Amino acid sequence: MESNLDEKDWKIIDILQEHSDYTTRKIAKKTNLPQTTVHNRIVKLRKEGIIEKFTIKLNPEKIGKSFAVQMLVSVDYDLLKRQKRTQHDLANEIKKMPEIERVDIITGDVALLVRARLKDVKEFDQFLLTKFQKIAGITHTRSLVIIHET
Repeated sequence: MESNLDEKDWKIIDILQEHSDYTTRKIAKKTNLPQTTVHNRIVKLRKEGIIEKFTIKLNPEKIGKSFAVQMLVSVDYDLLKRQKRTQHDLANEIKKMPEIERVDIITGDVALLVRARLKDVKEFDQFLLTKFQKIAGITHTRSLVIIHET
């Protein structure tokens, strides 16, 4: 079910996407809307599932994880089928790993797009060879090192 968002909703959403920590008072000031209107609209947006959650963005350098990589992951569907597992099960298993930021199921000749964040190349090498590539169902990986994030 698609929701009808108006200009006021989009103003609130735009602010929350950049500053999820803003109070309703601060959002009201930025949007020139009454504080109660902002509060009620946020409640409505959450209730309708348009806003799923509020989150934070960590500074990778400050937490010692400045090395980012995307991995294209090929999957052995026959093995997964024999194990009564799906591509979704494999994606969920991978997502539980602390090094992993995101797992997307994609189309094409690879099955998954995985984003990992680690300290450096040495830590990634260790993770990839001793942990990630040993997951049952993964047949091949191609790593794309991110050299600049925008």
